[in-house]
Order: sequence, then structure tokens, then C-alpha cells
Amino acid sequence: MAVETRIYSLANVGGQAVLVLEEVSGPRLLPVWIGLYEGGSIGMALAGQKFPRPLTHDLLLDAIEKLGATLDKVVITELKDSTFFAEVHVTRAGGALVLDARPSDSIALAVRRNRPVFVAEAVFDACPPLLKPISDEEVEDFKKKLDTMTPEDFFRDLKKKGETPDESTGA
Repeated sequence: MAVETRIYSLANVGGQAVLVLEEVSGPRLLPVWIGLYEGGSIGMALAGQKFPRPLTHDLLLDAIEKLGATLDKVVITELKDSTFFAEVHVTRAGGALVLDARPSDSIALAVRRNRPVFVAEAVFDACPPLLKPISDEEVEDFKKKLDTMTPEDFFRDLKKKGETPDESTGA
């Protein structure tokens, strides 16, 4: 099962971009570290910037559409060895197609066509819990945490989540 998400924030942090997705009908957040180029591409699309020549994501969408297909949705399907995996779902006259893709590229496509982004429940389950801030103070704390958090920090917390206490020490 997958839940619909939307972009909560996008920021450049330490030579990378961090894209935070929020669960539409729930409190969970999911930070996804992406390249600066992909972050820039998503940011430009969100800002409605247009260019005289197509950028890579625009070119791919143009090719999909000229081949008679339509982008339906993207789904972040898996988190494996600190790497997120995604699928691009398209439909054409011959039926549905699912393309393997990076989440950053998938989301760059989705924002250009205002298509939904879903995250598999298993991905949320595999990550340390991160909930939407409620108060202004919580928002500021969250922003500070994002400014200093690295992918290594996040995935270290992820590994800790999967550990079980050492029964011999009671820890």
C-alpha cells in the first residue's frame, strides 16, 4: 500500500538538496537527499520557471507524451541500503507501463505535470519517525535539524531503529 504525499520543503544543505515529503492525510514526513541539479530542477518547476529550450526532465516528458503516453503518478517504492527507489507510472494505448527511476527524477517529472507522488507504507515503516511540526517553535527546531542533518545521520538513525536491545546487558 502507498500513501499520497506532497512536497513539504526543499533546501540546499551541505552540497546536496534535501526534499522533504509530507503525508497528505497524516503526520509523517520523509526526507530524501537528492543531487543539487535534481533539487534545482524540482525547485524551478515548483516556481513555474520556463526556459526557451527543454531541460532534461522536460525533454523526457515531451518524449513520453509524443510517444502517446501520459504520466499518471510516481511511487517511492523501497528503501534499500540507504538508497530510495521509485517508479514512474505511465499509461498508453497498449496499457500501463512502470519505469524504474530515482525518486528525484520521478518527482521532477511529477511536479511538471501536477501528478501525485506516493510513498510505499514500507518506506515510511523503515525510516525513523519524523512527524510534522505543529507549533512555530517545532517548525524552527525542524528547520535547524534539517540544516545540520546529513544523509549519514538519517541512515545511522535508520540502522538504530532496526536494532534490538542486547539481551545480555539489558541495553
